[in-house]
Amino acid sequence: MSFSGFPDEAFVFYEGLEADNSRTYWTRHRHVYEDMVKAPMAALGRELEGEFGRAHLFRPNRDVRFSKDKSPYKTHQGAYVATGEAIGYYVQLDAAGLYVGAGLYAAQGGQLARYREAVDEEISGAPLEKVVDAVRAAGYAVEGDRLKTRPRGASQDHPRLDLLRHRSLHAGRRFDPEPWVHTPEVVSRVRAVWHDLTPLVEWLTVHLPAD
Repeated sequence: MSFSGFPDEAFVFYEGLEADNSRTYWTRHRHVYEDMVKAPMAALGRELEGEFGRAHLFRPNRDVRFSKDKSPYKTHQGAYVATGEAIGYYVQLDAAGLYVGAGLYAAQGGQLARYREAVDEEISGAPLEKVVDAVRAAGYAVEGDRLKTRPRGASQDHPRLDLLRHRSLHAGRRFDPEPWVHTPEVVSRVRAVWHDLTPLVEWLTVHLPAD
């Protein structure tokens, strides 16, 4: 199927799941998830595949083995295009609308050490600082897991101390479920965000190779 937008039923489905995150609700509404959420998200990924790469759809089930929250299902559907280990482009649908972003989502192995080394070095850290400043200036939220204090060995007056605190680094924008989310315009909106965030993705992909 070609992508024609996300139907209103997709957002209503997640409103219901937030209220009743149970196997009973899921079983009764599984056809809504398959037809109104999963199929359109897969079609969106195919529309963007030629430019950004193949999108992977995350499973709807939560991993509750080590979580106090035993709710069995995720209250969103995400799709991810990987450009490196834990690095790539992301789009998510939930009851509140769409979220589109990109970056480093969970440093693996020695990636965190390599990230801090690259940020610390002027020749590689200064370009990242410019990229992040440009992303913020364009109206994107720059987020990620961060230390409350400075990393061990980092000076209090380091020019990029804020970036050094990050253990993950990603940026994005949330869109309310306005009428255009039900149309093919979603493709151009997601494409525009991913283009804007490509400099961030490229920096991370170059400087943080997998182990």
